[in-house]
Amino acid sequence: MSWGLLAVAGVVVALGGLLQGLIGFGLALVAVPLLALLDPALVPVPVLVVASAHAMMSLVREFGHVDWRGVGWAMLGRLPGTVVGIWIVDSLDPKSFGVVVGVAVLACVLLSVISWRPQPTPPSLVTAGVASGSFGTATSIGGPMVALLYQNQSGPQVRATLAAFFTLGSVVSIIGLTATGNVTAHQLWAGLALIPFLVAGFLLSGPLRKRFDAGGIRTPMLVVAGASAVVLIVRSALL
Repeated sequence: MSWGLLAVAGVVVALGGLLQGLIGFGLALVAVPLLALLDPALVPVPVLVVASAHAMMSLVREFGHVDWRGVGWAMLGRLPGTVVGIWIVDSLDPKSFGVVVGVAVLACVLLSVISWRPQPTPPSLVTAGVASGSFGTATSIGGPMVALLYQNQSGPQVRATLAAFFTLGSVVSIIGLTATGNVTAHQLWAGLALIPFLVAGFLLSGPLRKRFDAGGIRTPMLVVAGASAVVLIVRSALL
């Protein structure tokens, strides 16, 4: 990357890191469409690298609030979902896949606004894990599916649980993509070069968390999840 491209991409990643530090997900929502416009090689592997780093920092910061039972069930679905995501990267039309998943997420958000109150039960977590693994591996945007299940939980639990899930899930996706020849050294170095910017956004979110939590986290989560779906649909349609 040129220095100019690195600076612009770094600002994008810092903003995404700030958002995810506040509500538990959203880094990919900000980063994926903009980084793809700057340089398609920055998606999905470099985004997965920075997402892994952010998840690890978030997990350390709020470790005591993790719903480990929920993480276990979601990871049970994430593993086969990752295989599906790799297959999508290798052979399936990403345009059609992105539109279908985007519409599904948007439908869940609309149902939540009207009357639906999903709960993190084992069946729903496994299902969300499969969707997140497929979606996250293929496009780097895998947060909304699991996040929607925790929309009625406290801010610290949402952030910590998603951080634990993303830490494990992102590593699994990177390993899977590497094993199938979909990762290059250039992509890994690009992701590592963006981590200092990520850290800046993450640190900025620290003093803002409690103030943000006081106003309730459910509405911001639904807004970001809905925006994720819209971004995915538009991005897929333009491929």
